[in-house]
Amino acid sequence: MNLPNKITICRIFLAIVMLVLLLVPWYNLGVEFPKYVVNGEILSLKYIIAAILFVIASVTDFIDGYLARKNNMVTDFGKVTDAIADKILVNGLLIILAYDHLIPVIIPVIIITRDIIVDSCKMVSGSNGKVVAASFLGKAKTMCMMIGLTLVMLNNIPFTFLNIPVDNFLVMLATILSIVSGCEYYYNTSYLFFKKM
Repeated sequence: MNLPNKITICRIFLAIVMLVLLLVPWYNLGVEFPKYVVNGEILSLKYIIAAILFVIASVTDFIDGYLARKNNMVTDFGKVTDAIADKILVNGLLIILAYDHLIPVIIPVIIITRDIIVDSCKMVSGSNGKVVAASFLGKAKTMCMMIGLTLVMLNNIPFTFLNIPVDNFLVMLATILSIVSGCEYYYNTSYLFFKKM
């Protein structure tokens, strides 16, 4: 197993640890995470730890891809596990944050639906020997989503001091970019769906 793939596996592990941290009802187990008041916002240590894990995992997403392309280490295993890692990391967190009423439920619904459509487009294009590269909009969506979700877990600190809802803005922008980039993927591959009809 090459280095980029090992980094991807580490991202899956970090994502699972983060999700378990947020999902387990620790209060039922007698575990109480300290809470801090920052500029009137209550910040739980549980979410601070989750945010740190999320940032580390997000950074590895860029590192493994960069190393794989730079050193010609792109493998089918890496492509599959990278996609799985991204879905566990981002979509899992979106569902939990929606359940905790930190983001609107419609956001994970849109993101997950878009991912299903895009993955279907990639599958069809791959079966026809076509490769659809990640678009600029897709990369911008990922960047906005990762920064936005980190800020959501940190109650928008440090921007809360300026009363600027950067967290909500970035998550909403990422959702809009997700829709647009999903339409772009479909447009670029739609001819493959209908060529044999």
